Amino acid sequence: MIRLAKYLKPYLAMIVLSVALLFVQANSDLALPDYMSRIVNNGIQQGGVENAVPRAIRQSQMERVLLFVPAADLARVQAAYRLVEAGTASEQQLKDYPLLAEQPLYLLNEVSDEEMAWLNPVLGKALLAVSGIEQMMADPSKAGADGLAAGFDLSQLPPGSDVFQLLAQLPQAQRAQINAQMAAQFATQGDSMINQSAIRVVKAENDVIGVNSEALQSSYILQTGLLMLLITLLSVVCTIAVGYLSARTAAGVSRDLRRAVFQRVENFSNAEFDRFSTASLITRSTNDVTQIQMLVLLMMRLVIYAPIMGVGGIIRAIGKDSSMWWTIALGVGLLIALIVVVFSLSMPKFKIMQSLIDRLNLVTRENLSGMMVIRAFNMQPFELKRFSQANQDLTDTSLFVNRVMTVMFPLMMLIMNGLSVLILWVGAHQVAASNMQVGDMMAFLQYAMQIVFSFLMMSFMFIILPRASVSGNRIAEVLETMPSIRDPQTATRLPEPFRGKVEFRNVSFRYPNAEQDVLHDISFTAEPGQMTAFIGSTGSGKSTVVNLLPRFYDVTGGAILLDGVDIRQIKQHDLREKIGYIPQRSNLFSGSIDSNLRYADENASPADLAKAAEIAQATEFIESRPEGLTAEISQGGSNVSGGQKQRLSIARALVKRAPIYIFDDSFSALDFKTDAALRRALKEHAGASNLLIVTQRVSTIRNADQIVVLEEGKVVGKGTHDELMESCETYREIALSQLSLEELA
Repeated sequence: MIRLAKYLKPYLAMIVLSVALLFVQANSDLALPDYMSRIVNNGIQQGGVENAVPRAIRQSQMERVLLFVPAADLARVQAAYRLVEAGTASEQQLKDYPLLAEQPLYLLNEVSDEEMAWLNPVLGKALLAVSGIEQMMADPSKAGADGLAAGFDLSQLPPGSDVFQLLAQLPQAQRAQINAQMAAQFATQGDSMINQSAIRVVKAENDVIGVNSEALQSSYILQTGLLMLLITLLSVVCTIAVGYLSARTAAGVSRDLRRAVFQRVENFSNAEFDRFSTASLITRSTNDVTQIQMLVLLMMRLVIYAPIMGVGGIIRAIGKDSSMWWTIALGVGLLIALIVVVFSLSMPKFKIMQSLIDRLNLVTRENLSGMMVIRAFNMQPFELKRFSQANQDLTDTSLFVNRVMTVMFPLMMLIMNGLSVLILWVGAHQVAASNMQVGDMMAFLQYAMQIVFSFLMMSFMFIILPRASVSGNRIAEVLETMPSIRDPQTATRLPEPFRGKVEFRNVSFRYPNAEQDVLHDISFTAEPGQMTAFIGSTGSGKSTVVNLLPRFYDVTGGAILLDGVDIRQIKQHDLREKIGYIPQRSNLFSGSIDSNLRYADENASPADLAKAAEIAQATEFIESRPEGLTAEISQGGSNVSGGQKQRLSIARALVKRAPIYIFDDSFSALDFKTDAALRRALKEHAGASNLLIVTQRVSTIRNADQIVVLEEGKVVGKGTHDELMESCETYREIALSQLSLEELA
């Protein structure tokens, strides 16, 4: 996969933007359980009161509270409030705090979040102390309520004594000692539980002041709910944006990979095609690229998002209650163990699957292309069995992988549900022991589920990553395969004017990885304006010789010269620009006759097309079609006969008006009459070109200027027909096997 990383570079901006949006989305999703916790804790249980810091408090009650504020903090607490007298209150203040019409109140100033966080424990402890003493004064049996241990015995005081007045009269040092004893009592409780207990005191004070508790509670719940809705909408927008960006990136990368593979394959020589089968190249360009596309999509969508959710969920969950960390650790440990087991089982199978897809494509392609042969030999049952075997092998492997995945997801759900039950059981005990609030337990459960789902999302990556890794390596193999035939760094230009003289000088050739040469010391010269023919028994190397000229293969010994220049010193484009090539197996492209002829020269005029068709003896059957040149050609030319296909291939090459033409057994499907007419037309209209013809027919090359006879890769004869009949036994045997002595005379 790393070998293909460079194809992500053009989309780096979209990837970075996606990561930023994923951070926003993840933080939005992580914030929702916390707001849900606030609704339960603050909105429902605490009546909309968030802090142990009263918004308004009676002057008399404030004086009592300040008695239990440490001397070092006293000035800071007093600065947070302002005293509002009964006659100076505004209409809004009277509406919010009706008691202000009768007595002065201390109102909280606008303070920062940091200041509020500092005030909470300080005032919370002081409020609980005041509340505890008030309860003790009302009922001495409740001594110690709310964790109070004031450090003195109320029973020793005179009946009706005001404890707070007595405390106010105590020396500062003695009051500090009492505050220290009280702080030691509260040290056993966390700040959150102190605040929760103190909020009950704040609610009682609000009731005395006349604050509308129901309106306060409803307002808090609605505001928090609206904020949750806005955060959810932000998460939705980020999700849509990331989905769009990831889809664009994945589709773009797959498009670039397909284009890169196609471009590389276009530059392959026949040696590379011998290494990669056609079926394999098709699979790599389609199925393998699709795997990479899916991986990029999931990586951008999940690989960044899932870890943020997992790590963020752990941090926030522990922030709610650190004592329950072990429940998440247990769940995560089980999930990791499950993923490791699944990964170890599925990875080898994913490697096998791609080769099985190659095999299935190969069998399918052979059956479809050879259907007529299969029917002619009644081999349908055999081919069906062969296809069924390849299909079954792929099916069995896919079923194994799918069964492993099928087991994984229920087990993950079991772990998730088991973790939920465990958190509820442990959390219930924490709530009962007043160590945790109900809303915090619910938020902890939500965070645990988010953590589990993040691992569930990452498991999808572990499913697709092995297969995509195999696909990526297969694509990289193609992209990193350098063509064995390359242009020289410093190319030599062909001389002007270009004549088209071809010289084979002691040429030898060996196929890649072959043990011995198939051509041995081939030497001949083909002059422009002449016809040079190649003949020999099957396998003698005729087609191999002419395929060396366009550099479909490179010679392994000797040299091929074009107007005196070694063709290896010429750019392939410049070389092939001078050659009109008609392959042994005619190949037409889907489209029209016109588009196929223009394949040689898209700017050719209608007159040029008509002339080429006339020389190739294709005019008659083209005009027999109502559409003429616009007649449709099916894929591979399946809707025309073999002879018509050959004539169109010849016409296509003639449109190029090249100085060199190679006819690689291109007359085999033509009848003798058409063959003769075509050769006459060639001599008349393309006589100035250098014609290289490979054929099995002696009649086709009887009038050739030069005939090269090949036998087992060697030149065994060279000359005209008459000369070879006298001097070359091989040629004479071929000629006599086709024509009688009278015909040869």
